[in-house]
Amino acid sequence: MFCAVELPQSARRLVLEHISHLKEKLPQAKASWARDVNLHLTLKFLGELPTPLVADFTEAVSSTVLAVEPFSIRFEQTGVFPTHGQPRVLWIGVTDLSARLTELHARLEEESAQAGFAKETRPFHPHLTVARLRQTENARVLANAHKQMDFDPVEVAVAELLVIRSELSSEGPKYTVISRHAFGVQ
Repeated sequence: MFCAVELPQSARRLVLEHISHLKEKLPQAKASWARDVNLHLTLKFLGELPTPLVADFTEAVSSTVLAVEPFSIRFEQTGVFPTHGQPRVLWIGVTDLSARLTELHARLEEESAQAGFAKETRPFHPHLTVARLRQTENARVLANAHKQMDFDPVEVAVAELLVIRSELSSEGPKYTVISRHAFGVQ
């Protein structure tokens, strides 16, 4: 289970074009590439969650968005995790234009903690995962190509949070939206 921001089709298209250019540039690189239906901005990841606790998490998300007004963020710049060492994740960064995304994340962490869910200990670094690098062969070359490739900034309006279930399979994860939480709506 996780909580995320959905991307509009225009932003998805730009990310998919970026992925396509990387694949063309380095077709031999081994990576698990993000798919259109799975592109999202994760705000809180819970992992496995027993069914009875799903309602508790959904309620925490609902409480989080009550007094929140829509805002915009910008997807831009490229990078990799970890910053040093063998690259494992390619990402597109998020610029928090008004600091409201950071506030929303903090509020979600607080509401979730009050509902009994552990707070994230790592710093919040909003990003879109473009690929997970599964093999070290060509990983640095692919990571460098990704970091050097331009990504045209795209501004995205944020007006709701989604609670999503992820089911892993041999074809990759399948995401199912459990609930949608529009900002400022009870």
